[in-house]
Parts: sequence; structure tokens; C-alpha cells
Amino acid sequence: MTWTAPKTDRRTAPYVADERAMLQGWLDQHRDTLLSKCAGLTPEQLVRPSAEPSNLTLLGLVRHMAEVERSWFRFRVAGQKIGPLYYSEEQPDADFEVLDTATAEAALATLRAEIDAADQAVAHRGLDDTFTTTDGRTISLRWVYVHMIEEYARHNGHADLLRERIDGATGE
Repeated sequence: MTWTAPKTDRRTAPYVADERAMLQGWLDQHRDTLLSKCAGLTPEQLVRPSAEPSNLTLLGLVRHMAEVERSWFRFRVAGQKIGPLYYSEEQPDADFEVLDTATAEAALATLRAEIDAADQAVAHRGLDDTFTTTDGRTISLRWVYVHMIEEYARHNGHADLLRERIDGATGE
């Protein structure tokens, strides 16, 4: 039997909540949306660039968002001494470009693991907690949440188009 990406039950952001719960809810909904765009697809479909001339793929988006989760929440906010998952100085776009059908299942598991690790890394931090970037900017955890929601929203739009081109599936 050929492996296919598992179904994801999308969480819904709360309609009434405090700020932290609202931001977390929207981020979780967007995380689940990307995973749901992959559900039921084979590794071959996940690595198919389907919106020519772009080489963007669903697996590339999954790998990219694992990097982004890791970079913002764990490396920058929490200060964990961790390196990148997929890219390097020699291959800065490897998360998008170095794809192999044999790694599809692992890449989806990695995204899920990075999401869990990201949530754990900031669970005890307040939205007003800050960190300083290597270029000297001071950024709050609140900004990171908003940025991550924006990042997922933008890439989920890409995922919508890619998925529709792969098998005609549409929806939220």
C-alpha cells in the first residue's frame, strides 16, 4: 500500500478569547490548514510543482514552515542552540528545492514535531517578552505570533492553488 499524507482535523480559532488564546488559535488553525492541504496525497504528488513556471511544491511548503517554526520560536525567541533542518549556506533554498519522495512522510512528521516543540518553547513566555535579532532589532513574542499567522496565511494561499492543480481539490 502506498503511503499518503494523513488526514488532519483542523482546529477552529476561538471567537471569544484573551489575546494569547486568540493568537494561538489562529496559528493552530493555519498550521492545520497547511497539513490538511497535503492530506490524502502521495509522496509523488507532494513533490509535484503544479503551478508552472513556479517550482513550488506542497512538500517544499511543509519543509519551509518547519524551518520557520524552528527559527522563530525555538532559535530566536527561546534562544535554543539549534541549527537549520534543511537549508545550509551552500543551499539556502534547500527546504524548497532539495525534495525527495522518500522523505515526504518524515517531512510531515518533522513539521508536526517542530510545531509541538515551538509551542513548548514559548509556553511560559509572555506576549510582551522580547529578544534581539542579530541585526539589532528588538522583537516581541506577540510580533512573532502575528508574523507566523501571516506566513502561514500567505503559504496556505499557495497551497490552495497547488492542491487544486494536483487533483482538483478545493476548500478551506
